[in-house]
Amino acid sequence: MVHIIGQENSIFNRFISEIRDANIQTDSMRFRRNLERIGEIFAYEISKTLSYTAADVQTPLGIANMQLQESKVVLSTVLRAGLPMHQGLLNYFDNAENAFITAYRRYHKDNSFDIKIGYLSSPSLEGKILILSDPMLASGSSLVLAYENLMDRVEKPLHTHIVTAISSKEGLEYMQKKLGRENITFWCGAIDDELTAKAYIVPGLGDAGDLAFGSKI
Repeated sequence: MVHIIGQENSIFNRFISEIRDANIQTDSMRFRRNLERIGEIFAYEISKTLSYTAADVQTPLGIANMQLQESKVVLSTVLRAGLPMHQGLLNYFDNAENAFITAYRRYHKDNSFDIKIGYLSSPSLEGKILILSDPMLASGSSLVLAYENLMDRVEKPLHTHIVTAISSKEGLEYMQKKLGRENITFWCGAIDDELTAKAYIVPGLGDAGDLAFGSKI
């Protein structure tokens, strides 16, 4: 199942617009904060799909009957670009456990590249809900490898939500092809049609990691 949050008119689209805007995204603090806000909205939407249980809460004047989250959540992201949106998810799922993965491009002499996974740290996923996030879904290779490496090293979760702010159509189709048989829900802010030969999304927004944390060598 795929949810595209930006298809409905809401303040969410303002935050997507600002991370795309070349005149606004030069403010790295605002760029990070907008990704954080996007993560918060995704967290709210995903929270509607979780399991809840009845609980009585003592107020100063009596007892309030509430429905409280029962599902145990693990938040995971691909470093370094994924950190601001991960923080937004963590702002809402503030008692969640966390997993972190590093992925990088290994270039060849002909400018082609492979995606390699480096560091991976994760708690047990057994009986839990995994939310795996990355701001950009370009070719889809990084997120597929991240998910596959998690599944190779820890128990499978009850369900996985894969969250991206901006996705390419090609990348989303690749993920659905590779992971379509898995118990996964995809969440996108916006879907762009074009992907360049170097796997950059057009119109996209550029390099989310550089915009959030500065350029790298």
